[in-house]
Amino acid sequence: MSVKKLKECDRLSLALSDMKLPTRLVLLALTVMLVLVMLLVLSSIGAVDKARFISLMTSGRPPPHIVFIVADDLGWNDVGWHNPLIKTPNLDRLAAEGVTLNASYMFPICSPSRASFMTGYYAFRTGLQHIPIIHFKTMYLPSRFTLLPELLKRQGYATHVVGKWHLGFCNWRYTPRRRGFDSFLGYLGGQEGHYNHSNGKVEEGYDLRFNEDILPDPNQEYGEMLFARRAVEIIDNHNPKKPLFLYLPLQAVHSPIEAPQRFLDLYPDTVPDYRQVYSGMVSVIDEFVGNVTSALERRGFMDNLLLIFTSDNGATPEYAGNNWPLRGGKFSLWEGGTRVPGFVYSRTLLKKTGYTSNELIHAVDWFPTILHLAGKSAGDHVDGLNLWRTLSEGEPSPRTEFVYNIDEVDQNAAIRMGDYKLIVGEPGRFNDWYPLPQNGTPLPEEYPLWKLGRFQKLFPEYQLYNVKDDPTEKNDLAEEHPELVQTMLQRLKRYQRLVVPSQNPGVSAASLPHNFGGVWSPGWC
Repeated sequence: MSVKKLKECDRLSLALSDMKLPTRLVLLALTVMLVLVMLLVLSSIGAVDKARFISLMTSGRPPPHIVFIVADDLGWNDVGWHNPLIKTPNLDRLAAEGVTLNASYMFPICSPSRASFMTGYYAFRTGLQHIPIIHFKTMYLPSRFTLLPELLKRQGYATHVVGKWHLGFCNWRYTPRRRGFDSFLGYLGGQEGHYNHSNGKVEEGYDLRFNEDILPDPNQEYGEMLFARRAVEIIDNHNPKKPLFLYLPLQAVHSPIEAPQRFLDLYPDTVPDYRQVYSGMVSVIDEFVGNVTSALERRGFMDNLLLIFTSDNGATPEYAGNNWPLRGGKFSLWEGGTRVPGFVYSRTLLKKTGYTSNELIHAVDWFPTILHLAGKSAGDHVDGLNLWRTLSEGEPSPRTEFVYNIDEVDQNAAIRMGDYKLIVGEPGRFNDWYPLPQNGTPLPEEYPLWKLGRFQKLFPEYQLYNVKDDPTEKNDLAEEHPELVQTMLQRLKRYQRLVVPSQNPGVSAASLPHNFGGVWSPGWC
């Protein structure tokens, strides 16, 4: 023991000896009670929580702030670190200084991915595996699931969401502030105009709210600009000493393809024009992230913060998105529909940075990983795995398999085991390889018979790919490895026993905006 510490102990002993006996007895009793309480807490929580609790007690560091940014329909080839034609300096810098995720997977469409990182469960266990939640259909993430923000609030976090909800709104109990968020500014549905904040499928209706109230926008401000101001407002008004969970599910680059002119001007030589507008939308996202991180820096959040950036699925080729060189796109089980660009960034929490990780991570893994950082274990009942040591230290991922999806309506599925991927049934809407469009090139069309509500059998029943050696899925190995196909089928059947029937209702007339003064609103289921 150092001389300094010995002197401190001497002073403490002297102070205690000067106290009257009753006072010393009270202090001793309080100390014993504190020790007993700590032992009781440690005995009542799991091993992971116990380790985290001890770590927090000994490190003195409070739980970190977590900023979770989700781009909508952003393609593999639509970020600067994959495609130098795309101008994303803020994203590029954060990815380069953090950990770029080269094997990060989502579901083929949006609602399933969002449900998975909010619950830790595969979408086919929530009933959201078939189609995205649609404004005029009675669809929602069931309330039997406790969502990530609800659990974070119990850990002392403030929780806010800005942007796209898309987890159900037919009843108020499915809306953000009933699912654990302190505040919400954004839209409840899955798609709308970036300026007019309206969705006209079946019937035109306005969809922009602050908490439960309709938020008028007479100036028709571009969505990401509105959302950036709200995100900065939250940061400016939040005490950095209290942990913050800021969930930012963006509107861009989802259709309709619209962007302010100054962002189009960044791409004067980009052709065709639809690709120019789409590229501008990506740069809108980049500016959004720059505004948010500047506010976090200015307010002193960055020294104890984890920033996560990901897309929710692959890009849609028919709306100018690009997944090259990966095969397929949104609405398909191919890598182009499910393997997404992303990174994690932290100034202090990541022990290994500045590299690209090829370790597997799936949408379901964000739930237990974030909870771990907050000092809580997700338990063994969820599908997700805690990948914090993989992300922070570069250790091998405990995830060696995952399910791309199981859709009992379309009768297709896919599973990854090790380096191999098995596709069962027709893969989905987009099945080709789509290079960057050139001038005069029409937009790709989706798998045409999908629009007729049925599939034409264009593919073998089983397809097998080694996606480590063949990430573009050009060499089907099913005939060469029939035993492996059978092994993976048996594994897939174990997951199929967990499938909850898909939510696939018809149009509900009660949902339509004319029932609510021209807005899309809860209150009809």
